[in-house]
Amino acid sequence: MSRKDQPIIVGLDIGTTKVVAIAGQKNEFGKLEILSVGRTESQGVRHGVVMNIDQCIRSIQVAIEKCLGNNPDLDIKEVYVGIAGQHIKSLQTRGDRMRPDTDSEITRQEIELLINDQKKTFIPAGDEIIDIVPQEYFVDDMQTPLSPIGMNGVKIGANFHIVTGDRNAIRNIKRCVERSTLTTKDLVLQPLASAAAVMSPEDLEAGVAIVDIGGGTTDMAVFYDGILKHTAVIPYAGVNITNDIHYGLGVLRAQAEQLKVQFGTAHADHASPNSYITIPGLKGLPPKEISVKNLAHIIQARTQEILDYVLYHLKQIGLEKRLYGGIILTGGGASLKHITQLTEYVTGLSARIGLPNEHLAGGHSEDMNDPMYSTCIGLILRGYHDFENGTYKNSGNNLLHISLEDQNEELPPREMTLEESAFMQEEEERGRKRGRQIGKIFDGLKDKLMSMFEDEEDRQFD
Repeated sequence: MSRKDQPIIVGLDIGTTKVVAIAGQKNEFGKLEILSVGRTESQGVRHGVVMNIDQCIRSIQVAIEKCLGNNPDLDIKEVYVGIAGQHIKSLQTRGDRMRPDTDSEITRQEIELLINDQKKTFIPAGDEIIDIVPQEYFVDDMQTPLSPIGMNGVKIGANFHIVTGDRNAIRNIKRCVERSTLTTKDLVLQPLASAAAVMSPEDLEAGVAIVDIGGGTTDMAVFYDGILKHTAVIPYAGVNITNDIHYGLGVLRAQAEQLKVQFGTAHADHASPNSYITIPGLKGLPPKEISVKNLAHIIQARTQEILDYVLYHLKQIGLEKRLYGGIILTGGGASLKHITQLTEYVTGLSARIGLPNEHLAGGHSEDMNDPMYSTCIGLILRGYHDFENGTYKNSGNNLLHISLEDQNEELPPREMTLEESAFMQEEEERGRKRGRQIGKIFDGLKDKLMSMFEDEEDRQFD
């Protein structure tokens, strides 16, 4: 498919510390080409939850304005939006259903009834079930890795991963987007979006834990045997590290953030004991000297607490020693120096930094080689997953304004060499593998998560 036949998809990541909008389009090789990026400081969001709607709306508008300013040919009307927040939780359940006609083949309707039974699962008051993800299926207690449709048996069952969240918190995110004169194509769980951006097909096969250390929360998604096994949102992240430095060293929050980014390390053993940082004093007070070693101890304490939660979740599902792909760290917090060494020390698993370049076309800006953009790139990939599976209605709202000079007649295609033909075939096969991998991440989730959180008040702004 040529590039002009591909839609322009925009991902919008509304975080605690930043709001990012990225517009992308696939090329003829199935790789994403980034058309524009807009980023601004986030206001009105705390730990992934909207606390001030007006401030959040303004942050979204500024990010979109910057995205449009970096590429004036764009016209952005629709976005895919990531959701997280400390209200997102998950649990594992098992469901079984006896079959009335054991001689007939298992049908899709029976599978849907089995899934719908899980909506009766007890969850805390105020929460709603966001997604029900089937994992292993069973026919007469015999496990089947594939769908049991077409098989025979007395009983069908499955293990399920159920994701829950606060209905009002999610509805508020949608309202902020709609009141920014944008249309929400869909809401996507941020840990799954980040996973799609940084994972390779080999990672999915080996089994990995994606740990996205953001500003307000740390999002986690665990994959084993090619399926999603667990998701979690840990309510500690970069903001907590900054606050610890602010209180522990008695500096301003802005200074604490700068100390963390420029001089911080997640592993105190790698910090020099004889190095000091001098920062200006306040209102005529003398300058203050900060020990690099003390700074590292403060950062390590909070980072280790986050990783202890990661290990706790892995132990809860019995995978703390079975993820051969190890842990992939992404998000802005993954930029901390020596965080992979601390992760390996705490969890006993191999660790690496996940950059969102797995699906990007060659020659993209070096600025995109930053783990903070993983969620946004994953949101664009979700949009293309919908498009390629026929669930994305291309309304043409996200457009490129083509000038008359760009409308020249295309040159007739020349015959490819054998080397070029082989390269094209390899790229197509890699594209198919990437498509299957993204499908395994997103398939099984509800087609339109946002439709669950609409009410009459929301529809007034559509």
